[in-house]
Amino acid sequence: MEIEINVSRNLTLLTDYYQISMMYAHYKNNLLDKDVVFEVFIRQNPCEGGYSLFAGLEQVIDYIKNLQFTDEDIAYLASVYPFDKAFLNYLKSFTFTGDIWSVPEGTLIFPNEPILKIQTNLLQAHMLETTILNIINHQTLIATRASRVVYSADGDPVMEFGLRRAQGPDAGIYGTRASYIGGVAGTSNVFAGKMFSIPVMGTHAHSFIQSYASELEAFLTFADTYPQNTTLLVDTYDTLKSGVPNAIKTFKIMKDKLGDRFRNFGIRLDSGDLAYLSKQARKMLDDAGFAEAKIIASNDLDEFLIRELKLQGAKIDAWGVGTNLITSNGCSALGGVYKLVAEKEENQFLPRIKISENPEKITTPGCKKVVRFYHKDTKKAILDLVMLENESIPENNFIAFDPINVWKKKQVKNFIAQELLIPVFKSGRLIYTSPSLKEIREHAQRELESLFDEGKRLKNPHGYHVDLSKALWELKHDLIEKVRRG
Repeated sequence: MEIEINVSRNLTLLTDYYQISMMYAHYKNNLLDKDVVFEVFIRQNPCEGGYSLFAGLEQVIDYIKNLQFTDEDIAYLASVYPFDKAFLNYLKSFTFTGDIWSVPEGTLIFPNEPILKIQTNLLQAHMLETTILNIINHQTLIATRASRVVYSADGDPVMEFGLRRAQGPDAGIYGTRASYIGGVAGTSNVFAGKMFSIPVMGTHAHSFIQSYASELEAFLTFADTYPQNTTLLVDTYDTLKSGVPNAIKTFKIMKDKLGDRFRNFGIRLDSGDLAYLSKQARKMLDDAGFAEAKIIASNDLDEFLIRELKLQGAKIDAWGVGTNLITSNGCSALGGVYKLVAEKEENQFLPRIKISENPEKITTPGCKKVVRFYHKDTKKAILDLVMLENESIPENNFIAFDPINVWKKKQVKNFIAQELLIPVFKSGRLIYTSPSLKEIREHAQRELESLFDEGKRLKNPHGYHVDLSKALWELKHDLIEKVRRG
């Protein structure tokens, strides 16, 4: 059932103070009409992986639609610094009036390619930076981590159980949304389930068992309450001596009582050696005639432990993943950045570049587009080409240039091409209709299928090419040389 909920809110002051400071300096310097182009991109994939999964665009759109300084906001800023009244009056009527392009949510993205492009005046561009990065960095990180967990589960359902360990309500709510984009089957988070129409799932806690005189009584009570969805937590006292035997007794009693009306039942393991316990529990269930009973596992799981358990032959049918997914434990932040690439002078946008002693931090200048090339026969993605926006997309064989290792070139042939950046805002007006979360999730699944398995390895994945067109490569290196010559 689709439930529409209005979750719009004003996040205008969710920014770094230096954005306001820069806006004020530009205002004082009469740069209100200076148009610029900024791009959002990531410098590396999270978790040492081979890809990232873009998420958060819908919340970026909502943020921009509601971008407006309230009277309370203006009063607060006036208390922070003695800004000119003219500047504060300017903020009172502040709205976004520029253009934005973005890759669709659920799209595979890779380092050093534009995933969001903003063309507007300098003050507006500064205002958007922090919040856009806050939204995209978080949701893209969690969506990517979820996709890795789901990949490791190799077709088994994965449930997101992380709300109690998330860094606050927003991280829990939007982390659940991102996890669903990444492929989880459902969530324990009831609020997010209602908000985004995500299936809600769950069993019961150890305290439920402890609330009854015996484990068997607790199991029977739960099964009688949920006869068509009974999953019993079997490790409160002793998994193999007590929990599983009492679960089997419960299943027998319920089958005798309800027959085929008792269905969708199983057990959950939440501690101990999950490989050993699942094998023993599977044998006990099968010997008792309950081969259809499912075994669900939880307990600090991540993609690496799931992969190990599957390699060890664990008899687990579904996985509940909490802390390590919702917090992306071990790779807790995505380093997406927002950089100036062009400024308008005399009715044309001129490229701008940031130089660094670290080659990976040298930006790629100019107004650009991104084209993904797929092999005609396999339909697998083979390369992303970053091009100047006025270039024509190649129709035949061409040479792509590595943006960092200048001696590397790649010949591309036998392909079909797709441009990735699509218009979202035009002159401040939203012209894009966000798909449903289910449609975004389905798009993400198709995107992941387009990536070779070698690029999905959890460690040391095969690198995906993000190269530059010849014209862009030459522009970048001409500007580097110009800067170095002073």
